[in-house]
Amino acid sequence: MSSVPALALEDVTCRFAGRDGGPSYTAVANSTLRVAEGEFVSVVGPTGCGKSTLLNVAAGLLAPSSGAVNIFGERLVASQGVNRRAGYMFQADALMPWRTGIDNVIAGLDFRGVPRAEARQRGEEWLRRVGLAGFGDRYPHQMSGGMRKRLALAQTLITRPDILLMDEPFSALDVQTRQLMENELLALWAEDRKSVLFITHDLEEAIALSDRVVVLSAGPGTHPIGDFRIDLPRPRDVSEIRMTPAFLALHREIWGAMKEEVLKAYERQRAA
Repeated sequence: MSSVPALALEDVTCRFAGRDGGPSYTAVANSTLRVAEGEFVSVVGPTGCGKSTLLNVAAGLLAPSSGAVNIFGERLVASQGVNRRAGYMFQADALMPWRTGIDNVIAGLDFRGVPRAEARQRGEEWLRRVGLAGFGDRYPHQMSGGMRKRLALAQTLITRPDILLMDEPFSALDVQTRQLMENELLALWAEDRKSVLFITHDLEEAIALSDRVVVLSAGPGTHPIGDFRIDLPRPRDVSEIRMTPAFLALHREIWGAMKEEVLKAYERQRAA
């Protein structure tokens, strides 16, 4: 493993202009977050605390007001475009309804000019790897929620990103399908150990998946307040690992750091 982080957000602050000329809003303040090569890091925190803002900064979709973003030691400059070494899996399906399953999977290859025959061959292989062999001719509306998430996962991974950015990708799924998808993700991740920055509201999900869990404070001015090593053995079954004493001890420890911030966010929302 390289000593240079795959992804490093260094002292990042993000401010947004206020409404109607009002004061600016500081969503994220002086936040430093690093993901090592091959590491799976989850970020948790209260609703509206700026988790997705940090992910958008990491993707190069949002330029920080101050601070720096480094990708494998190289500065990510907003004027040069998005982070091309990252794949981004959104909370909502980013599938094109007019394209079949396989055409959605290979969309990124099409945009990069990969020859059609090669793209389809790689697309069929990824459909097989995510359990959708034989479903490539179906359109997204003909698939279940879990199938669409598998399709989106294949669409993200087929371009072979070095970093995987995931914004609550399984939050809309029922509990059983969600756990199946979490295990699918871990199995695929274990094959080549890409660096992962995973955003979630679900502390159990974060612990079950991750090598580290980072806790953010309530906003405004969100910043990390806790960084927890998850020393649970791999490979993991996310449903079984939740029952172990080590998991429960980690959950108690991390929730102890989160609870006050969640209550702060709740009270601010009530007062708004």
